[in-house]
Amino acid sequence: MPTRLLCLSEPKPSITKLPPLGMEARDISSDFRRYYVRTLGRDKHCRSTHYVYNALSLTLRDRLMERWQATYYAYDAAKSRFTYYLSMEFLIGRSLGNAMLNLGVQNAAEKAMYDLGIHLEELVEHENDAGLGNGGLGRLAACFLDSCATLGLPVMGYGMHYEYGMFRQHIENGHQVEEPDHWLRNGHPWEIVRPEYTQRIQYGGRTEFYKDDAGVTHARWVDTHDVLAVPCDIPVPGFENGTVNTLRLWKAAATDEFDLEEFNAGDYTRSVADKNSAENISMVLYPNDASENGKELRLKQQYFLASASLKDVIRHWVSHHGNDFSQFAAQNCFQLNDTHPTIAIPELMRLLMDEHGKGWTEAWKITSSTMAYTNHTLLPEALERWPVRLFQQLLPRLLDIIYEINARFLGEVSKHWPGDTGRLKAVSIIEEGPAPQVRMAYLAIVGSFSVNGVAELHSQLLKEGLFHDFYSIWPQKFNNKTNGVTPRRWVAWCNPGMTELISSEIGHGWITDLSQLSQLKPLAENAEFRRRWHEVKQENKARLSKLVSLECNVIFDPSFMFDVQVKRIHEYKRQLLNILHVIHLYDRIKRGDTANWTPRCVLFGGKAAPGYAMAKRTIKLINNVAKVVNEDPATQDFLRVAFLPNYRVSAMEVIAPGTDLSEQISTAGKEASGTGNMKFMMNGAITIGTLDGANIEIREEVGPDNFILFGLTAPQVEAMRSHYNPNEIIAKDENLGRVLSLLESGFFNQFEPQIFDCIVDSIRNPHDPWMTAADFPAYVDAQRTASLLYHDRDRWLRMSILNSAASGRFSTDRTMQDYNRDIWHLTPVKPDRE
Repeated sequence: MPTRLLCLSEPKPSITKLPPLGMEARDISSDFRRYYVRTLGRDKHCRSTHYVYNALSLTLRDRLMERWQATYYAYDAAKSRFTYYLSMEFLIGRSLGNAMLNLGVQNAAEKAMYDLGIHLEELVEHENDAGLGNGGLGRLAACFLDSCATLGLPVMGYGMHYEYGMFRQHIENGHQVEEPDHWLRNGHPWEIVRPEYTQRIQYGGRTEFYKDDAGVTHARWVDTHDVLAVPCDIPVPGFENGTVNTLRLWKAAATDEFDLEEFNAGDYTRSVADKNSAENISMVLYPNDASENGKELRLKQQYFLASASLKDVIRHWVSHHGNDFSQFAAQNCFQLNDTHPTIAIPELMRLLMDEHGKGWTEAWKITSSTMAYTNHTLLPEALERWPVRLFQQLLPRLLDIIYEINARFLGEVSKHWPGDTGRLKAVSIIEEGPAPQVRMAYLAIVGSFSVNGVAELHSQLLKEGLFHDFYSIWPQKFNNKTNGVTPRRWVAWCNPGMTELISSEIGHGWITDLSQLSQLKPLAENAEFRRRWHEVKQENKARLSKLVSLECNVIFDPSFMFDVQVKRIHEYKRQLLNILHVIHLYDRIKRGDTANWTPRCVLFGGKAAPGYAMAKRTIKLINNVAKVVNEDPATQDFLRVAFLPNYRVSAMEVIAPGTDLSEQISTAGKEASGTGNMKFMMNGAITIGTLDGANIEIREEVGPDNFILFGLTAPQVEAMRSHYNPNEIIAKDENLGRVLSLLESGFFNQFEPQIFDCIVDSIRNPHDPWMTAADFPAYVDAQRTASLLYHDRDRWLRMSILNSAASGRFSTDRTMQDYNRDIWHLTPVKPDRE
């Protein structure tokens, strides 16, 4: 029988219209089995957790997908203004638990798996942490996207699809050892590849100028070596609201060009060299830029992200509006997460002028009205600068535009400060010298309509110090947006016991409105509530103790105080100050000074950059001290110390709920904000810290009686620099003198002579920027206070409850509302799944 053609008059079924998927256990079970058997091809003999995890992930992804599409349609129908969040890092952690929580199917999924003889917890633990970030910057970006989706804000993330994460850290003989983190080895079922949106990215070549028929001069970038940017989309679900936003990650691939002649001649290596070079761009997070090759690759990555993302946005714009960009700034905003994506400013200028025929004035008005810059560091050495020579080699057309931006900017500066050549030199985007540099932070400020810090002190110090001249010219650009963290992952998911307890008292509304936790304050005086709070904390400490035992082979007794510092290893974060205190405690134990002692387990964790010698030596010191302490029978009832290797998001999900004392002890004026301090506070830990970063605002919220303060303030640190004498402090402070004597005697490195000399020298150095010796006496006193407070269980429990109760300000929901009110001006949209 011949095939019957469908008549045009007959109604056609929509290929995208499907009935909604069920959310009950039976629905999840049915889809899970279909994926497991028919899609993944497993049979009754298969025992691999990998396929079970993938089948459940695909089952849940389907439910995200229908909401994802509905969200896109809703934004399109509303003609939404969009913000695009450009970040080199998105430390999203694991996706399975987050999907279950935000879809509201955790209980249904658990029942479905249980009925099939599968433990859901095993599947959650099977998933690798996504290796898309390093630390606070990337985790903050992930929290931002979570809150934007929960608030229904049209925000899309753009990042890099790294094949390898920063590195996996393990400890050998106390030393950090780095090994590749191939987090994608087993695939990533949560992403959707979108090859139809592939972009072509240019490098090298030269600028060619030409005149059009009207005699107007234009530029074009020619003779380039091109790479393809292939988008991979990851869904970002809001909490039980039907919204699913998009994180688009760019993966590098070679173009179709292939040197067949070289291949046929037998030179296989050269014939595929371009392919390998292209794929290297998105191969690894943060290549070591100590070498020339590392610098080149890092700049390539930053341009790759910026160019691909801007071309993608413009592609979408042109498909709706043609070459009319008159409303582009009204409909689009680009948030630059630190200096890394700053190259987006000259790239948008290039695209508007060279590819869409706009004049400089129009292009600059659009660019400077759409770019917004978030600064994340007060350390001048951390503000990126790139050699002009490298720009000329890789991005010659971009360098032309940067020079023009700078020339026009300096003309404006000269009007502001006539004849002040020193000021012109100080603020120039191009730092002159034997090897001229492009100052990326300065470019970000000049090209953006908004510049924000991430805590009140940080923003103030930017205006008063680092960027004072720019603030003098454009005070209206500068603002503060104090960071936050998402309460979904950092309480509701990671601390189910506390979530259940809180919700039983005040309902579930706090999960999307963390300010409701203030209702817990009266409960701090309720003895029964304190008892239940203590039970939850002890369960969480037992879970953390299990993790430490498994990964460190050290036993943490949950009855001890759990004293925790986990974060990137850096001198300004002062893990050194913490381990000096541990040595002090050990010295007290050995001298028999243990009356009224509060037993304590001290946990460290964090990665040091591979080229950061002092940070890596600090890790070695921590591990050597831990070995001595833990092997000494005299310390058994008083002190345990451990360094948790390969600190990561999934580890923090266990650590934060189990922590009693949160160490936030950076040198005042050095930490921009911090977000670990907020995660610990939400989970009821008490902070011991300096007046630095968001610690100041945490203390304001919880009150001075519920925060353990010590140390110099930022103004005091600066005032002391000219006459700082650490050796005088050491001579006057018996405790510090004894600690230094143990270090200098080689007590902790008896068979490794002199390996800690550099650490001792840094403490004794009058130019020590971190003021370790200066803050040590006050830190010891503050730790004694912490011990006494912990000894009084009811007092400590009250403080713990009040810390959680006061944490509402540190939800990223509030942070995103601040960004939206002052910078983005987006209208929330609720998707209609019908």
